[in-house]
Amino acid sequence: MKTYSIKPNEIEKKWLIIDAEDVVLGRLASQIALRLRGKHKPSFTPHMDCGDNVIVINADKVKLTGNKRDQDIFYWHTGYPGGIKQRSKGQILDGKHPERVVEKAVERMLPKGPLGRQVMSNLRVYAGTEHPHEAQKPEVLDVAAMNPKNKRA
Repeated sequence: MKTYSIKPNEIEKKWLIIDAEDVVLGRLASQIALRLRGKHKPSFTPHMDCGDNVIVINADKVKLTGNKRDQDIFYWHTGYPGGIKQRSKGQILDGKHPERVVEKAVERMLPKGPLGRQVMSNLRVYAGTEHPHEAQKPEVLDVAAMNPKNKRA
């Protein structure tokens, strides 16, 4: 028996749209990462970008369980002495770019390196319900209905 490896011209990419309203962040991110990577397909090839294009809407209404909204903190350094900065997930969700919380959660579930960066380019996250990808006719993927634990009111 031989292992089949998909070729670049055989890759079929679909467009999916996911509504993140009231969906738990980690469960949402794991489903998005699975679809972006292409692991849900029988023709999955580890070294190829064979996943789908994913559009996430209502990223500002994603739910965090427990005290993660206040206690989960993103750190970065400006490069200057004493330049450590921090912001909690709640502050980011209430701020100017709430979609970055979802993007970071998905990014950290994907492989690092050139393939991970290429796969991340297939993700589009929007804070509201509007998106400019109607022409691609995206299929709806209801993550909230997959498991009762995925949705929090």
